[in-house]
Amino acid sequence: MAAFDHSLVTLRFFGDDLLPEEVSALLGVTPTASHHKGQEFKGSHSGAVRIARFGSWRLSAARREPEDLEAQIFEILDQLTDDLAVWQSLARFRPDLFCGLFMGSSNDGVSLSPRVLLALGERGIELGLDIYDAEEEERNAPRLEDIN
Repeated sequence: MAAFDHSLVTLRFFGDDLLPEEVSALLGVTPTASHHKGQEFKGSHSGAVRIARFGSWRLSAARREPEDLEAQIFEILDQLTDDLAVWQSLARFRPDLFCGLFMGSSNDGVSLSPRVLLALGERGIELGLDIYDAEEEERNAPRLEDIN
C-alpha cells in the first residue's frame, strides 16, 4: 500500500456564539483563519464576499508531500493546551479535524497510531477524512475558505 501523494489538515471549531479571540485565549494560539457570525469576508480565490452564518476558528498544518497525517496532527496539537478541562469547555463548538488526502495512484493508504487516536479522543475531536483521487484533485481540491 503506497502513501498518499500529499495531505492537508485543519482543526476547526464552529458555533453561533463562537468568539475567535476567546477560543484563541483558551487554546493559547492564534488561528490560521477565523470569523465571527455575521462578519463579511472575501474568498481568497473566488473573491466573492460572503456573510458568515456562524463563528469559525481554524488552525492548519503545513501541507505534507508525501502525506504525513500523523505529523500534521501533532503539528497542530503540540501548539495547543493539554488541559482537557479546556477542551471539554470547547466541546459545544464541535471540534473536528478536516484531513484532505490526495491519492497519487489507485491504491494509496493511511494508518494512524493509537497515540494520535487517543490524543484526538481525549480532546473530543472528530476525525474527518476526505479522499481525492489524482484526477479529481485539480477539479475539487479544497481551499482554506472552502473547509469552513
